[in-house]
Amino acid sequence: MNQPARVLSIAGSDSSGGAGIQADIKTATALGAYAMTAITAITAQDTTGVGAIVLIAPAVVREQMERCLSDIGADVIKTGMLGSAETVRAVAPILRTQARGIPLVVDPVMIATSGARLAESGVVEAMKAELFPLATLITPNLPEAERLCGFELRTPQDLHRAGEALLSLGPHAVLLKGGHGASDTLVDLLFAQDAVPCAYSAQRIETRHTHGTGCTLSTAIACGLGQGMPLPDAIERAHAYVQRAIRTAPGFGAGNGPINHLQT
Repeated sequence: MNQPARVLSIAGSDSSGGAGIQADIKTATALGAYAMTAITAITAQDTTGVGAIVLIAPAVVREQMERCLSDIGADVIKTGMLGSAETVRAVAPILRTQARGIPLVVDPVMIATSGARLAESGVVEAMKAELFPLATLITPNLPEAERLCGFELRTPQDLHRAGEALLSLGPHAVLLKGGHGASDTLVDLLFAQDAVPCAYSAQRIETRHTHGTGCTLSTAIACGLGQGMPLPDAIERAHAYVQRAIRTAPGFGAGNGPINHLQT
């Protein structure tokens, strides 16, 4: 029996189960990978919004990572909500040493689907300096990319300018997610060093049940990388998985409901 790919997710907990660590575990399991976690924050949230947020001490986040990596090991690592610059600075040295050579997907989580801020001041600059140069892929959505780049993204030229600007920060590749755009056709753009940008398109699905799509997509891509897939193939499979999960969403909650992770 072949062993499943080992995926370590460093992210926050979502009490409603639709995003964060819970979405990461469900996604990895659905795609045949083994999920491990380093929890960075506990949130009290539901489909209508985020209430309490309690950050986990950076030293505890670091120890969770160290124990996973030194015992079970990892084939790929994904970061989501980190919450504070101190947590970023605690995570980065482990990635540079104990996780050297392991593919890293960085989802620069800053704002929840509901609009709640999930990152303290200083996180953006810390991620730019500490994490992006280590990343195989970063996966910002449009609002996150605007915050990272410092300018609005309104035209195709703006998107390409943002992709190049984010690549200059050191990641091997950037997936600029277009879900926040106004068009009925959603386009995610993959920018990679010394490569022509690649577009992944999908028709917008009219639904309010999209909670956790960003976490799910980045983890699905990470699973593909951990399973040995080339990055473009990992993205293509992840895109298809998320589209199916949206279409078959269970309809839970009064707000932005969760998608259906329990399908392949």
